Amino acid sequence: MRKFIFAVIAGSLFYATTALAAVNVNTATVDQLQTLDGIGSFKAQAIVKDRQANGDYDSLGQLSRVNGIGAKTIESLRSEATVNDESAGADTGS
Repeated sequence: MRKFIFAVIAGSLFYATTALAAVNVNTATVDQLQTLDGIGSFKAQAIVKDRQANGDYDSLGQLSRVNGIGAKTIESLRSEATVNDESAGADTGS
């Protein structure tokens, strides 16, 4: 029984840590980008293509370079995405 309880607690902690980890749009793969709300396959591929052509994003606001990503999408991403390895919500750029 103790092993079961330990496994449940360990699994919960792993899930919570994973859920809180921000997706870095400058290093994320297409698959990782697709985990973000409002970002499907097409937009994820477009982000990677834009990043390769124009360089890293200095702020989440620069995602507006990508066709189909506007202010509403960018605002919704602020809680789960970042342009560096800090936590989500730390990016204050437009």
